[in-house]
Amino acid sequence: MQSLKKQLPPLEPLIAFESSARHLSFTAAAKELNLSQAAVSQQIRNLERSLGVELFTRSHRSIQLSAHGLVYRNSISTALKQIALATTELKTPSVNSRLTIAADQSIASMWLIPRLPDFQQLYPDITVRLVASDIEQDCLSDDIDIAIIHGDGNWQGYQAEELFPEEIFAVCSPEYLKQNPDISSLSALTDEVLLSLENSHWNWMDWRTWLSRNDVHLPVQHQRLHINNYPLVVEAAKNGQGVALGWRYLIDANLWNNSLVKPLETSVKTSFGYHLVWPVNENESPNAALFRDWAKTHVCSSA
Repeated sequence: MQSLKKQLPPLEPLIAFESSARHLSFTAAAKELNLSQAAVSQQIRNLERSLGVELFTRSHRSIQLSAHGLVYRNSISTALKQIALATTELKTPSVNSRLTIAADQSIASMWLIPRLPDFQQLYPDITVRLVASDIEQDCLSDDIDIAIIHGDGNWQGYQAEELFPEEIFAVCSPEYLKQNPDISSLSALTDEVLLSLENSHWNWMDWRTWLSRNDVHLPVQHQRLHINNYPLVVEAAKNGQGVALGWRYLIDANLWNNSLVKPLETSVKTSFGYHLVWPVNENESPNAALFRDWAKTHVCSSA
């Protein structure tokens, strides 16, 4: 493929053409570009020779765009405006108006996204970039200002503050509970379809661990539906496909609107939780501090 340098004419004749086409006057274009009328006319002639077509039809006192010129003007005008806009955006300082937030897919989709419009309404001048990933290294990469991730609060080289603790309980749809009224004890769960999350995080609770914390043994051969995405696990539970583990704060809205219910009151609390995490340095993003305070306020208001 030929390089752009060989395919494109010089920029100055394109600017002269765009201005002349807009004004339909070499004289007006020359005034706008602070050039002589002869210089503008010569640039247009050179451009026409390069392209092998006439861009203007000329009379004694006026010029008009030719059929080729009309087509070329539309493309060139749009392209030059895009170049000008990209250049302006690049030159405009944006460090203080941007905030990059990272979170795992569960908290990003189930907790943060529903609340994010409130943050944007409070701080309309801050452009938010959200990175959703279940890979911890992605959430702690150098271009992240602040992250919300699951763990014990210890990440080397980072400060962390607990956003909310971990509390886990069984949930299902009201319809599923109506069709399976025998879920009256923990041991009864071993006879139900358990919706299980497949993931590589050792510290995420699974059904076997949750039940063993309550002195219930889950048989090796057991009917389960395995899904590798927690929001989809919750959707499956809402659709009446089984019983899921519900993380407090992540599924509170589903309990409030009754799309999910707790068949049992038993819950398990752990030493883990979701934390606000940001790099240890002297130049902390002021927008990250604003987001941190905002997030904590939203947890307090929903507790």
